[in-house]
Amino acid sequence: MMKDKLMFRLVTIVSVIVFMAVIVLNKKILPVPETIPAFVYKLPKLNAMLNGTCTLLLLLSLYMIKQQNITVHKKLNSITFCLSAVFLLSYITYHWMAQETTFPAESPLRTTYLIILVSHIILAAMVLPLVLLSFYYGLKSRQPEGQKYTQKHRKLVRWSFPIWLYVTITGVVVYLMISPYYTNC
Repeated sequence: MMKDKLMFRLVTIVSVIVFMAVIVLNKKILPVPETIPAFVYKLPKLNAMLNGTCTLLLLLSLYMIKQQNITVHKKLNSITFCLSAVFLLSYITYHWMAQETTFPAESPLRTTYLIILVSHIILAAMVLPLVLLSFYYGLKSRQPEGQKYTQKHRKLVRWSFPIWLYVTITGVVVYLMISPYYTNC
């Protein structure tokens, strides 16, 4: 029980730090290097590929758990978790160094783009603690006292899975919609 409280606090701290980092980096409060490394302009495409890969892995993971193949389910989720961490680092790096790209105001798709973008951003902020806790409960479910963790994992995943899936899908959609307007990519 004490470990659970500690993990919950850790998840809260990590989630708040990541959220604040994204806000600070989007406000361009931190100094930006004078010369932006060329790889930075390739990060949006990498992010879209990571999101697309995570989408496929999440769907495959769902299929595996429905087949009761827990071992493959766990491996797929571990890979997805790691790719999402790489995505987060890449996202933060890009938004720290690169100039913000805006969707053209005159485009008839602007409202659609903004609806998708805003829902993506809000749900991305919400999903991090859900994924971290889902991951934790999933890992704990194979220990001797695992039954209670399995139940917690299942209850939490009912929320975290569809939100995480939506975020990965809309991440690709947002990239496809905004990518024609990147200046250095």
